[in-house]
Amino acid sequence: MSQNSARYSKTMVVIHWLTTLLVLGAWLTAEGGREVAQRPPILHFTLGLAVLALVVPRLILRLAGAAPDMTNQRNWLATAAKIGHGLLYLLLIGLPLTGWYAASRMGVPVSFLGIELPALTTAVQGRPGLIADLHENAGTFILILAGLHAVMAIWHQFVLRDGTLQRMSLR
Repeated sequence: MSQNSARYSKTMVVIHWLTTLLVLGAWLTAEGGREVAQRPPILHFTLGLAVLALVVPRLILRLAGAAPDMTNQRNWLATAAKIGHGLLYLLLIGLPLTGWYAASRMGVPVSFLGIELPALTTAVQGRPGLIADLHENAGTFILILAGLHAVMAIWHQFVLRDGTLQRMSLR
């Protein structure tokens, strides 16, 4: 798809909304603390790692021009959008990796779609550490950031009337 298109590609739209559902599902199935070692949240792991798996094609498509050109936006809006999208992508990559790392620190095996993944570090006794804390807090932060992202899309659609929501629909 051309970079000058006013719409996202259908593939980007599907990946966007699927990622949204996976992030929400991962947050809703999250469990904390050492009890994770006794009852690993397999669904949470699967949803989080699915987010990570979708980031790769999403970034490739974005770089290949499957996202519309936003150069017509006001400078501060374009800058804010780039920062917001950058933070979202950082979290979409960082959250699954920090969760995998934290599970490894607790000695919890991590699998994705029935495939056991290697531990990212050795298990420790006691608290799993700062990365586990970052994972837990970043899980809430991505929801806040995604909420702001949605509010801005609604603002663009109904206040600026620039068709933002149509660009992210399958029609």
